[in-house]
Amino acid sequence: MMIDPVCGMKVDKNARYRSSYNGKEYYFCSEHCKIEFDKNPIKYTR
Repeated sequence: MMIDPVCGMKVDKNARYRSSYNGKEYYFCSEHCKIEFDKNPIKYTR
């Protein structure tokens, strides 16, 4: 299980929504969380 960096929910590695940032893969519970992350990834990767 992974943790959605935006909302903190547990997310399976097979999650539909993902983004890569700085060579690392991030997983999201929803399209909304992915969009928020993509707008400002630095905010969620500190």
